[in-house]
Amino acid sequence: MTATQKTKEQLVLDALALAGEQDWGALTLEGIADYAGVTLADLYAHFDSKADILAALAQMIDDRALPEGRGVAEGSSPREELFDILMDRFEVLSEYRAGLISILNSFRCDPRQALIGLPQVAHSMRRVLEAAGIETDGWQGAIRVAGLSGIYLKVLHVWMEDGSPDLSKTMAALDKDLGRAESFINALGI
Repeated sequence: MTATQKTKEQLVLDALALAGEQDWGALTLEGIADYAGVTLADLYAHFDSKADILAALAQMIDDRALPEGRGVAEGSSPREELFDILMDRFEVLSEYRAGLISILNSFRCDPRQALIGLPQVAHSMRRVLEAAGIETDGWQGAIRVAGLSGIYLKVLHVWMEDGSPDLSKTMAALDKDLGRAESFINALGI
């Protein structure tokens, strides 16, 4: 494969692999291009910044965790659907564990990057809610999206520390937090 034939997805995967070896915060686009075996101009043809790479990564994860044609299982509750979809997402994340942990740890040193990523998290959680058959329109939908985004970010911290092959700590934290959210939403009638 020549440098110009590298796909956008392959460049994201190369950046992620490099992040698994080095601190994401210290990486430059030039370093990512070198690692990927492309020119900086080739990389710029797809991405203007590391934030663009992260946006493409989020889209790639969304597409893998929410495959087209996935429907709501008959007889399952919204909470069960959310649990299953989010656990599928954490399993996808686990495939890229080292690089993602490097990226997430870099947000501690650069909160601006974390803030830039919040709309993407909300977009992803909107897709998760919709895949679970949960309404996301209006003010009630906005509350649901915000609430699920908070749950996801909280459980993401547990996932970072959960080295078990079955993600048991992640599953337990997600189940607990979804249960709390369900009780809260039922109490408010949202």
